[in-house]
Amino acid sequence: MKKYTISIAATFGILLVVVGIALASSAPEAPALPVSSEPAAAPLMQEDQEGCLSCHAGIEDIVDPASDMGKQLANQGQCTACHGGDPDVTDNADAAHMIDEEGEFFPDPGANNVADKTCGKCHLDYTYAMERSLMNTEAGKIQGNLWAWGVHGEYGEERTHKFGNYTIDDEDGPTPIFGTDTYKAYMEALIAAYPDQIVDRMEELPNPTVEEIVEDPSLAAFTYQRNQCQRCHVGTPPRSKRGDWRGMGCSSCHIPYSNEGFYEGGDPTIPKDEPGHLLSHTIQGTRETGGIPVESCNSCHNRGKRIGVSFEGIMEFPYGTPTDESGGKQPKLHTKQYLYIKDDLHHDPISRDGNPEGGMLCQDCHTSIDMHGDGNLFGTTLAQVEIECSDCHGETNAYPWELPIGYGEELLPDFSDEPRGVSTEPPAEATYGTKYDVEDGYLLTARGNPFGNVVRRGNDVIVHSATGRDYVVPTLKGIKEAGTWKSPDAEVAMDKIQAHQENLECYACHADWAPQCYGCHVTADYSEGKEGTDWTAIGNSRNASGVADTSLTLPGKISEGRTYLRWEDPILGINGEGRVTPLIPGCQVIYTVIGPDGETVVNNQIGHT
Repeated sequence: MKKYTISIAATFGILLVVVGIALASSAPEAPALPVSSEPAAAPLMQEDQEGCLSCHAGIEDIVDPASDMGKQLANQGQCTACHGGDPDVTDNADAAHMIDEEGEFFPDPGANNVADKTCGKCHLDYTYAMERSLMNTEAGKIQGNLWAWGVHGEYGEERTHKFGNYTIDDEDGPTPIFGTDTYKAYMEALIAAYPDQIVDRMEELPNPTVEEIVEDPSLAAFTYQRNQCQRCHVGTPPRSKRGDWRGMGCSSCHIPYSNEGFYEGGDPTIPKDEPGHLLSHTIQGTRETGGIPVESCNSCHNRGKRIGVSFEGIMEFPYGTPTDESGGKQPKLHTKQYLYIKDDLHHDPISRDGNPEGGMLCQDCHTSIDMHGDGNLFGTTLAQVEIECSDCHGETNAYPWELPIGYGEELLPDFSDEPRGVSTEPPAEATYGTKYDVEDGYLLTARGNPFGNVVRRGNDVIVHSATGRDYVVPTLKGIKEAGTWKSPDAEVAMDKIQAHQENLECYACHADWAPQCYGCHVTADYSEGKEGTDWTAIGNSRNASGVADTSLTLPGKISEGRTYLRWEDPILGINGEGRVTPLIPGCQVIYTVIGPDGETVVNNQIGHT
């Protein structure tokens, strides 16, 4: 294996990676996660009155009442276990929801700043980790964008990951709160090797004054970030556009929303003719619920890397064709119109021979740590994401369990030369999800955590998808031993030329298209008192009930345009792991700034990085 000494800082050419989300990563050696003790029963149905159901009769059970979680919720007050409020009040909604009284009511119990009183009562440590994960801080996006705008000086100091959506500290040090002993040792070494990418403190993204921006137009980057880029972190409510509807915090992923944002359940108090409501009052995540749909992920993952919409096989384009039955253009999704090109192989409903029809979900590959974090403050996806293609597919000379820890990442080339093996124990978070039979062992991620849904069966690899389907994974060594290459070219490319395995990502060849948006023309207009939504301020405005003030704005109106769109024959380059990969333009900013007096400060400026 070739060794590299490299940086995992966010790069301008952003790596196209197509891999998924999940309730699956953690620890052979780690103890099972603690489950909170059950308090005395306080059922929703209060003696001779109906409690919450006096208004909400017909609402869906949040989980199966017969499940372990359903029983715990019943013991903790059912509705009030998550939402708070006073079920004894049945004739006044404001009083029941404690609107004008001292008390606690949580319209969205998943919101980060209240989750320790709701979800976190049972899912211990997850609220702490989630607040520090990239899905909440968006630190990598921030640093990469400031680099593209050419921000220097006080605000661009040393290009470290000093900014996030919130001022927040890593209070418990570099040792992860989740994961196996192997994983924890790996991450401690990774943090020591890359201290600028995994930090111990972040500060809230600055908001320079208009006067500062006129003096240094590159600082319009902060207006752009706070108004455009930061709307997708899980600490805020969603943008009110088709396809963007979601909850906050835990609810961002675990509560279903449709693209249209309409409620389709049985609660008579929730309007069915206005967007902005959950699809149904249910939790999604495990195989028992059908998993988390890709569309839930895409409420955020549709810009920048475009990883979610690429997984579905679509890319935005300007024409809105093909037309609908009446000859009209497509309705916009995420404020854009899309062209279907080709599904990612893992999402393609047409499967390999012997596998069931239907595609996989993001969570079938991605682990819990990939999503929730491990308690550390990550500055880039390369730092937080723990999976590699070879974790399931292996290499032509090694099954996955024969590869060493760290293989495929090259971030710590001297960490281990020993085969990683398999785990006989599922990840600790399987306590909360679907537990699959161990068979011949749970496969391990590149960093040493067991996949709870990927097992060894002899020399086969089986992926248990949250969709309910089970897939046999093609392993490269298995193909080589059986001589079942699709063509002589495939054998040459994947086996005979060893340098390919040592130097190329799998998707350097297997991704035959990638979204490429060249030239992001941004205008920041501060004239005539123009304003735009300030998503960072909104995230920091949440009150004691978890409700954010969505009216907050900042000076400046942002508009965007493009130079050139394409998808075929993606360019190749070197990624942060030192391997050849398809590259997609992340944010090639060419900016124009209009001052408060209407005069142009700079026109079509390219940042000096």
